Amino acid sequence: MCNEAIAFAPGRVELLGNHTDYNQGLVLSAAIHLGVTVGARKNSSNRITVSSITNGRRAEIDIQNIEPLGTEPWANYPLGVIQMLRQSGFPLSGTTIDIDSNLPLGAGLSSSAALEVATAFALRELYRLPLGPMQIAKLCQRAENEFVGVQCGLLDQASSVFGQAGKAILLDFRSVTAEPVALPSEVAILLLASGIPHALTGGEYNERREQCARAAAILGVTALRETTTAAIQASEMDPVVKRRALHITGENERVSRGIEALRRDDPETFGRLMFESHRSSRDNFENSTPALDCLVEIAEQTSGVYGSRLTGGGFGGSTVSLVSRERADQIRESIVEQYFQRMGIRSSSTLTLPSKGAVILARSSNEMTNDR
Repeated sequence: MCNEAIAFAPGRVELLGNHTDYNQGLVLSAAIHLGVTVGARKNSSNRITVSSITNGRRAEIDIQNIEPLGTEPWANYPLGVIQMLRQSGFPLSGTTIDIDSNLPLGAGLSSSAALEVATAFALRELYRLPLGPMQIAKLCQRAENEFVGVQCGLLDQASSVFGQAGKAILLDFRSVTAEPVALPSEVAILLLASGIPHALTGGEYNERREQCARAAAILGVTALRETTTAAIQASEMDPVVKRRALHITGENERVSRGIEALRRDDPETFGRLMFESHRSSRDNFENSTPALDCLVEIAEQTSGVYGSRLTGGGFGGSTVSLVSRERADQIRESIVEQYFQRMGIRSSSTLTLPSKGAVILARSSNEMTNDR
C-alpha cells in the first residue's frame, strides 16, 4: 500500500486565448518547466497538516471540519482539493502535505492551479483514486471556484495536467478536449514579470466574468463561443459590456488563425496575432496595466521577437513573448534593461520551452516514475 507520494505540476503560459475558457472558447497554452512539488503522506490523526517550504508557513485543520482559512489563505488551494475529493465520495483520512515551488508568485503563471493539480495527483496516488486527467482538472477548478472563491475557468488546471514537451496545447472548452500542437523548432518562450503582482481575488476577474455572461444573455446564447464579432458589433448593449464581448470573440478567432499559422510553421503570423491579442486586452477587456503595456511595446520594437502579450488573468503579472531561440538571451537582456530604464523596475525573466504536464515523481518505495 502506498503511504507517501510526491507529485510535480507545472505552471502554464497562455499563448493565445485570454479569458476565453469560461466562455466555452479556445485557448492555446503551454506548460512550462517551473512548477510546484507536493508530497503527501498519511498520518495517524484525523487532521490535515499543510506546510510550505516556500513561505515557511504551516496550517492544520480537522478533516471533518475543513473550511477556508482566512489567516493562511495559501493553504486553501490544497485544502480545497481535499474538500472536493471528500465531497465526491472519496474516503480520505488524516494527511500531511508538504509544498515546495520554484514558480514566481504573483507572476501570472498559475502557481495556484499548479498547487491544486500537484496536490490532486499526489492524493490520487496516495489513496489509489480512480480519477482520469480531465476529472482531476475539473475537480481542481471546483476547488478554486467553490472553496477559494475565484470563479476561474478550466484553463490553468487543464494546462498543468495536459502539458507536453515541445508542444502547445489547444484547449477547447466547449467540447472539453486537449490537443497537442507543435511549436516551430526555432522559437523559445520568454516570460517577463512586470513587477506588479498578479492577483485575481480583488474582484476584477469575477466582474469580467459577469460582464461576459451579461453579453451572452443579451445575445440569447449560453456562452460567447456561440456568437461572432460581427454579431456583437451589430448588437445593442452597454458599450463596456460590448467591448468585453468583442475581446472574447476576437480571441477565439485569433486562436483559430494561430493554430493554422503553427501548422504551416509560420511564427511571424502567429506573433502578429499575439500583438493583436494584447491590444484587445488593453483596449477592450481592460485587464492590462501600464507596466505590461510597456513590456509589450519594448518587445514589439526588439529584433528577434515574433510576438508578445500579457499572459494569464492580467491586472499585473507577466508577459509572454515568442522569440528567436538562437537570440533569446540577447533579447531577454535588451528588454530587461530597456524596461528598467523606462519603468525603474528590474524585471525577473524566464526562458522556457513547452514542458510536460503533471507527474508522480516518487512513491513511498522511493521508486522513480513518470506515471500520468
